[in-house]
Amino acid sequence: MKKTLIKNARIVTDMKVFDGDIYIEGDTIVEIADSISAKSGDTSIIDVEGKYVLPGVIDDQVHFREPGLTHKGDIASESAAAVAGGITSYMEMPNTIPQTTSMEEWQKKMDIAARDSYANYAFMLGGTNDNLEEILKADTSRIPALKLFLGSSTGNMLVDDVEVLKKIFSKVKLRIALHCEDEGTIKANLQKAIDKYGEDIPFDQHPVIRDVEACYKSSSQAIKLAQKTGARIHVFHLSTGKETALFEKKASLKDKQITSEVCIHHLWFTDEDYASKGSKIKWNPAVKSVDDREQLWKALLDDRIDVIATDHAPHTLEEKSNKYLKAPSGGPLVQHALTAMLQFVHQERITIEKVVQKMCHNPAILFDIPDRGFIREGFKADLVVVDTNNPWTVTKENILAKCGWSPFEGVTFKSRISHTLVNGHVVYQNFKVNENKAAQALTFKR
Repeated sequence: MKKTLIKNARIVTDMKVFDGDIYIEGDTIVEIADSISAKSGDTSIIDVEGKYVLPGVIDDQVHFREPGLTHKGDIASESAAAVAGGITSYMEMPNTIPQTTSMEEWQKKMDIAARDSYANYAFMLGGTNDNLEEILKADTSRIPALKLFLGSSTGNMLVDDVEVLKKIFSKVKLRIALHCEDEGTIKANLQKAIDKYGEDIPFDQHPVIRDVEACYKSSSQAIKLAQKTGARIHVFHLSTGKETALFEKKASLKDKQITSEVCIHHLWFTDEDYASKGSKIKWNPAVKSVDDREQLWKALLDDRIDVIATDHAPHTLEEKSNKYLKAPSGGPLVQHALTAMLQFVHQERITIEKVVQKMCHNPAILFDIPDRGFIREGFKADLVVVDTNNPWTVTKENILAKCGWSPFEGVTFKSRISHTLVNGHVVYQNFKVNENKAAQALTFKR
């Protein structure tokens, strides 16, 4: 059995920071103490020299593009970028080709990940207007959530039949993850933009087309239906200040039937950045105003927003270089998400304990993931070692996502991830991914 001892760590877990050592046997943390000696001669010792050790990040929303879109990314390439960014577990979305709307297609993804993934993996099942029977067959101990698109970000996965939505909300026991944008509002706004600009719609019109009202109308209706039916819903990627008023703070996350998430790009960028970034910050929902960003931050810090995620969704530069109507929405983020949030720690906008709560603890609690998301004895050894005083600059040469670009190119981050451990194995160290994979399928205790 592999034995690893991490010495001289500044451990961040359970909203505390303390100095100590971590002893690992196999894939499990066996002991945490002020000082631990090697148990035997075959123990591998990693002296982190006072660096922070965090639980591995659990990203509840990624698009790794396999199967069917592997020219943009695949499970191997994007999970390698993920572990380089301190993400040790991910939940992947169903809008691949074919779509993951049946257990058969879900199993195919699981088989690919078992072979190729560097990080622990899980795959959401997608809902449509006509696959309720398939949804009800799902093994809730192996599937993190049901994903519904209430705006046509992904073509024919749009669930637009109100009666079907009511049935899903009433019958499905899984947490239901939602992309909320009102289709009718978006179509009307888009037509106005086409009438005004023709094919030359500026990218700064994206938050005008996919506006605050499109988001609020959809999310507020979903919440009303959840309150009526008792469904457990998780609203993905909040982008507006107005929506934050729909969510409550509760003493225990376990008690929240209605939860929410914010993504890195909505905390970092604003509509003022379209002038320089253009299609590289075109996401659905759109990056919006400075005021929207500030209200998102407020809701994140006062616990109305529960989770920070990436919505990692790579496209090629060739695809992104199209004019507005043809340029796809989405971008790569897994490699830089944690270091971006640590940049805000340096700015004293958020504490490192709060970052760990929103990126590690809360996803584990919300999705019922046992033995991950915390640094505790008996938990899986998914760990990230962070040097908060070792600046580096994002360049094309050090980007691991298959698409080869990042909206953070040229940004100098003050913090660097030196090691990532997945199930007790060092899978990443100082810009190098270890080919010895140790990923496991996530399970859910329900």
